[in-house]
Formats: sequence, C-alpha cells, structure tokens
Amino acid sequence: MKEPGTVFTIGHSTHEIETFLALLSTHRISAVADVRSTPASRFNPQFNRDALKSFLSKAGIAYVFLGKELGARSDDPSCYVDGKVQYDRLSQAPGYRAGIERLKSGSADHAIAIMCSEREPLDCHRTVLVSETLVAEGVNVVHILGDGTLESHDQTRRRLRELHGLAEDDLFHTEEELVAQALSRQEDRIAYVDDGGREAVGD
Repeated sequence: MKEPGTVFTIGHSTHEIETFLALLSTHRISAVADVRSTPASRFNPQFNRDALKSFLSKAGIAYVFLGKELGARSDDPSCYVDGKVQYDRLSQAPGYRAGIERLKSGSADHAIAIMCSEREPLDCHRTVLVSETLVAEGVNVVHILGDGTLESHDQTRRRLRELHGLAEDDLFHTEEELVAQALSRQEDRIAYVDDGGREAVGD
C-alpha cells in the first residue's frame, strides 16, 4: 500500500462557486471529500450535493461524499452523552475508522481536500476531529483558508491554544497536554447537540 500524501481541508463558507473552484485549482486539488453530515446549504445552494458534484466534475475534480462516515452528526447513539456527540467515541466508531482509511488510501493518488461548511478551520470538526485523527496517524494536514493562504496543522494548533489562553508553555504540562486541553475546550464549543428536531443542514 502506498504511503498517504498530504491531506488538505477547506470550508465552502459563502464563496461563489467560481471563487471556490479557484481556491481548489490554485492548490491543485484533484478530489473533494465532503464531510458534511447533510450535504446541503440553505443559503448557498451552489454547495448542495448534486450541484457541487456537477461543478467539480466540469472542473475535472472528483467528488466523494464521506458525511455518513466522517460527519459531525453521528447516527450511532453510543457516540452521544446527554445528547452531545463525544469526539473520542466517534473517532473509534467502525464507520468513522473506515472513512479515515479511505482518506488515507485516496491521498496516495489524489490531492484531497476535506470539505465542510465553516470558513474558519477551528470552528469545524474537520479540524478538531478529522484532522487530529489523521495527524495522529502520521498524515500531513494543511488547511486552505478563506483567502486562499495555507496554514499547517501545527500553526492551526497554535492558534487554538491562543484562543483558549493556553499559548504559553508551563512547567506542569507538555505541549501535547496543552493542545489536548485546547481541543477539549473547542469540542465543548462546537460538538453537535441533538435537540431532537432541528433541521440538520451542513456540518
């Protein structure tokens, strides 16, 4: 089996489709892995699954839907505590693991961008969950920001620590422990909560 290549991430945000395609083209992305649990956007219909797949196909970019495997809204009740998704549980689910392996395998032959809806990587499970899993398994992850610039996952982690007031090293915690604390706090902010009736669109 080939070694996995670099995996990129991107948020479709409110981009016009031409802008979004230009971002992908600039970084020579050849495949998009959609990790939205529900591949639809109420306010940006150009990113509804069928429309997006068509736009990407015309641009010569492959599309694969991995929202069932890697989406933030799991169908598995065991991944929830008091109605809230627990990333540690989700990351061990068989479906999630299968999705990760598909990404790793596909990245050996394609420049893959994991896509979700949020513009800011830190606001999305593609970073706090999926990217962390990939990095832990030796995959290089790079985030395509809304303005087209690239940010390494290490840089994203540093921003996360700053966001939660954990930027400074201390005598009592390793760097990895500080990152883990910041990730836990961010998960508390963004993890999906099943309210039992809200229409699910996007993440």
